[in-house]
Amino acid sequence: MSKTKRPFMPLNVAILTVSDTRTRANDTSGDLIEERLSVAGHKIAKRLIHKDDYEQLKQLFGTWIADKDIDVIIATGGTGVTRRDITPEAMGAYVTKPIPGFGELFRMLSYEEIGTSTIQSRAEAAICDNTIVFLLPGSTGACRLGLDKIILPQLDLSNAPCNLAELLPRIRHDPAPA
Repeated sequence: MSKTKRPFMPLNVAILTVSDTRTRANDTSGDLIEERLSVAGHKIAKRLIHKDDYEQLKQLFGTWIADKDIDVIIATGGTGVTRRDITPEAMGAYVTKPIPGFGELFRMLSYEEIGTSTIQSRAEAAICDNTIVFLLPGSTGACRLGLDKIILPQLDLSNAPCNLAELLPRIRHDPAPA
């Protein structure tokens, strides 16, 4: 039994660069994410560079997660192990369902490129209410790897045997178990 190829469904994606030093002029990771998403056919709903401030970042995640016009958030930066790296913690309060396979697969693929240094990455993904959220390291190479090998295929309805894009309507509308 063969499946019929499903038509592409553009998603509304918000891009967040978490950094105390990046600007629009030197945000190569944000530029790469925007370019890859646009070429794939997705819509850029928002793009912002935000400082590593826990409370403000937490509030921003909450605002974007509540925004019905945002399907996916991709954040880059703040996923390391220093005290300033607080992106996973800022997003953590909103996690409905973690997607541990994303971080596991990202680090496995990253190991092939950078060896054991990959253990310093806290890349992760989660369902946060009705929004899919991906957290990537700040390096452009890490963003390229995460997008090309994992995120873009999962945001494509034609990716078989399954993908997150096809689950988005169920994530939004299935009733929670009693």
